[in-house]
Amino acid sequence: MLTVSTMRYTRVYIDALAVELPTEVVTMSHHEHQLAPVLSQMKVPVGHVETITGIAERRFWPVGAGLVEGAEKAARKALDQAGVKASDLGALVYTSVCREHFEPATACLIAGALKLPAEAMVYDLSNACLGALNGLLEVANHIELGHFRAGLVVACESARSIIEQTVQAMLQDSSANFFMRSMATLTGGSGAVAILVTDGSFAGGERHQLLGGVLRSATEHHSLCRWGFTENENGTYTQTMATDARAVLQHGLELGKATWQAFLRTMDWDPQSIDRTITHQVSRTHRQQMLGSIERSLDQDYPTFHRLGNIGSVSVPLTAALAAEDGFLQPGQRVAWLGIGSGLNCLMLAIQW
Repeated sequence: MLTVSTMRYTRVYIDALAVELPTEVVTMSHHEHQLAPVLSQMKVPVGHVETITGIAERRFWPVGAGLVEGAEKAARKALDQAGVKASDLGALVYTSVCREHFEPATACLIAGALKLPAEAMVYDLSNACLGALNGLLEVANHIELGHFRAGLVVACESARSIIEQTVQAMLQDSSANFFMRSMATLTGGSGAVAILVTDGSFAGGERHQLLGGVLRSATEHHSLCRWGFTENENGTYTQTMATDARAVLQHGLELGKATWQAFLRTMDWDPQSIDRTITHQVSRTHRQQMLGSIERSLDQDYPTFHRLGNIGSVSVPLTAALAAEDGFLQPGQRVAWLGIGSGLNCLMLAIQW
């Protein structure tokens, strides 16, 4: 059953978007050559995964690197961009799928490094690939209510471990069924982002107004993509991820189309008046079909999947930051952020750039 939630804001702004990307570039071709025995057995040529996903490369953090390092760098960049001090923050919310520990909250490690005031709210929020946008709404709600002037949403995703373990598992289980359930994992990428959200009262930054948004869920499809730990016969645990990519695409398109219609009604926006979209980047097929289902041109959407892969919760804000750096987003434009995540959950936000 579909449920709906709508939001409107009058005093919430994005004062900075900052990105931190790993320097290690890992091609899809590299992993496909690792999987050559499996692909040969299935009579699938090397290059097949890159062809159908459109993803040529992704990035990995260095071996042993902590998530806090990437998130902290992005956070400091965001504060510097807007001329806001850590002491001005009323909240820091960490929103990634990947976290340093079960406890304490990864947000605590970042807040400690930044030296946030003791009065600031500090916590983790997790909702698959929708986490950063949910975190943005959390901070926006507090600002709209006047609880504080500024808050920071930070996220850092890392795909190295799950991809490397998946490749090894695929070499051990070369069945077509396991390959199909695991292929989406190979699209994962790494990166960090920080979103500085304010009430507009600070002097610096390139301010963008958050006008509102719509959220819809279709939680009957919660089992289509799962990432967690599987217990082995010897009592140890292995990190695993399994995705029914076709079903995710099918039901995701249905959910996205329904959310889009609710989004247009709520914001009273005409589709032709929307200048740009920033979408969650999964693959070429997903992007083309998602935009096609809501009758949006590919030229009005900024692609990053081909060089960064699916970066989970950081995908939408990170893509927006790169689009702005590239001049794709310009002041005065109406911009729609379109996010979707396992569960299934969909969230679309309206921003006056």
